[in-house]
Amino acid sequence: MLDIDNIRSEYPILKREIFGKPLVYLDSAATSQTPRCVVDKIVEMYTTMKANVHRGVHELSQEATEMQERAREKVRAYINAASTEEIIFTRGTTEAINLVASSYGDSFCNGDEIILTVMEHHSDIVPWQLLQQHKRIRLRVVPIDEKGELRQDMYEEMFTENTRMVAICHVSNVLGTVNPVKDMIEVAHRHGVPVLIDGAQSMPHMKVDVQELDADFFAFSAHKMYGPTGVGVLYGKKRLLETMPPYQGGGEMIGNVSFEKTTFSGLPYKFEAGTPDFVGIAAFAEALDYIERIGIGRIEEHEHNLLLRATAGLQSIPGMRIFGNAQNKSGVISFLVGNIHHYDMGMLLDKMGVAVRTGHHCAEPLMSALGIEGTVRASFGVYNTEEEIDTFVAAVERAAQMLG
Repeated sequence: MLDIDNIRSEYPILKREIFGKPLVYLDSAATSQTPRCVVDKIVEMYTTMKANVHRGVHELSQEATEMQERAREKVRAYINAASTEEIIFTRGTTEAINLVASSYGDSFCNGDEIILTVMEHHSDIVPWQLLQQHKRIRLRVVPIDEKGELRQDMYEEMFTENTRMVAICHVSNVLGTVNPVKDMIEVAHRHGVPVLIDGAQSMPHMKVDVQELDADFFAFSAHKMYGPTGVGVLYGKKRLLETMPPYQGGGEMIGNVSFEKTTFSGLPYKFEAGTPDFVGIAAFAEALDYIERIGIGRIEEHEHNLLLRATAGLQSIPGMRIFGNAQNKSGVISFLVGNIHHYDMGMLLDKMGVAVRTGHHCAEPLMSALGIEGTVRASFGVYNTEEEIDTFVAAVERAAQMLG
């Protein structure tokens, strides 16, 4: 069992009251809270080690550079990448996917096809649509069944000689469905097609081994993993990254510059133009250390127990509709009660101190497929307790009675 009291002591924000009620924070799928050790690392970097990385011979710059590259190695080891050359720091999952769409997608031709799923976040839809504006490519979309699981039979039938990429989420940010990405990657590779995995919703909750998955690209964000905002990672297989042109131009990613010609640095630096958020990157390494101290397996088990408790409690409320009942599901519950608007439910829960997400969750195509405008979404983190789940369920029941 986790020492929840000790864990919660690391999060001063959890002592806050909202409208006179103790805060129950159930919006970790949007962004997790940040433990004191990560905040302390940010303060340490700004107060003792702030200097631009890779660009100075002086001691502060050397220390900051060493800190960033240690963080790169930390990320490499955490996801079991083969080399630090395969770890590219970005501003988040969104930028990582845009990098692949812009750079790898630069080689796509008219008529090429990309396979997505109906449960994708806008971050894994819009970049490919932007590519469509100057490449006449086609997006093919895998539907879901009544449980919220992908139609694997239809996925396997979508591959043609024109398929150039598969881009899929590891875990749905709405349904909580954990997709069988390893099997889906294997299918794609049989057709010679690379796969990009959006790991924003899986990395905080389960162990990810990119080599075991055989993922070609894998993207994730620090701020959903108890780390700082504005930092993310793109993992890419070295042989693929070497074929891709730089995503942005500027300082740091160059070899030599003249007005006649520019040459670029090697991996991973050719994709890291400009001054990076070296403070946030160091803090992200601290967040990974924090997760490892607790144990990702223990976090996963704890959140699964919270999911079961919340699901059972919500199902006892008349008119309850839970969207997403996959056999393999992560710590997310999206629901509606009767004809109550999700926004009204969310606002009333907020007055009771319960922070949830409402709306389409940046997944409007999925909402259309479900035949709804939006949902109320509760999502869990390592710091949530069974008592908070009971408070949440009781608040939903009370709000349903008031609004029904």
